[in-house]
Amino acid sequence: MSIERFVGLERQSAVDELAVEEPLEIRLEYGPTDFRRVKSVSVTMRTPGNDFELSAGFLLTEGVIRDASDIDRIEHVGGTALNARTDERGAATPAVAAPQSTLRSSIVCVKLREDVEVQTSAIERNFYATSSCGVCGKASLLALHAVCPPRFRNSFEVEAEVLYSVTAALRNAQSTFNETGGLHAVGLFDRKGNLRTVCEDVGRHNAMDKLVGFEFLAERTPLRDSILLLSGRASFELLQKALMVGIPMVVSIGAPSSLALDLAREFDITLVGFLRVGRFNVYHGAARVLTQRRAGE
Repeated sequence: MSIERFVGLERQSAVDELAVEEPLEIRLEYGPTDFRRVKSVSVTMRTPGNDFELSAGFLLTEGVIRDASDIDRIEHVGGTALNARTDERGAATPAVAAPQSTLRSSIVCVKLREDVEVQTSAIERNFYATSSCGVCGKASLLALHAVCPPRFRNSFEVEAEVLYSVTAALRNAQSTFNETGGLHAVGLFDRKGNLRTVCEDVGRHNAMDKLVGFEFLAERTPLRDSILLLSGRASFELLQKALMVGIPMVVSIGAPSSLALDLAREFDITLVGFLRVGRFNVYHGAARVLTQRRAGE
């Protein structure tokens, strides 16, 4: 788009690219063949693309579904579809091939197998607390205990040098951010700092759901041997989504919130914040971040 750019007091005509933000409605179809029900479960403002992953990731992190085999089919209403059980997927290939120009005000329907039992309370409940919803921290943590999958002892260790390397890798992989400067990103790394998956969106929670959904539909969850890197701050909502897929370490470029730290302590997730060149803060799980000296002992 055409803009007017000011450099000091000088006006210049220029062209700028903006990140696209459009609504997505997520619907759930479930129940036996003779009594199928369709329910709208969420409307979110997102960057178009990877809508199937976003929808599956949202349902997983909300506790509505547990396994990729629960899903029979995901489709844009009146558009393309994905058979979630048989689709062949590469580790870094976007799963949605629909032309984005056709996805204005998109609706995605996730169709569950007829034998999958759905807890309607899970559909109705938003059990996590955003910074504006007013749910107290204690109630939020208690709710997570009721829906999160079984936890295992967190023995995931990583060398500090690896953490210093991941920010550049994430930034280099943010193709749309490099064009617009207007997107959040989340990246999934292994313990050696190799980038496995990266997703971008105007909403940090949407980027996280896209990443979770990508790994979930590829049947690579839980993600117990992974580092999650956030391009911004670490909120309770993002820690909750990491918890639901077993991620043992969350690292953020920005600050964690107090409730995010409470969650990290409650469920023993290593939490790192303010990752910069040459420094970072460990808010929980510092013993699992190793120096070269300790790693060689």
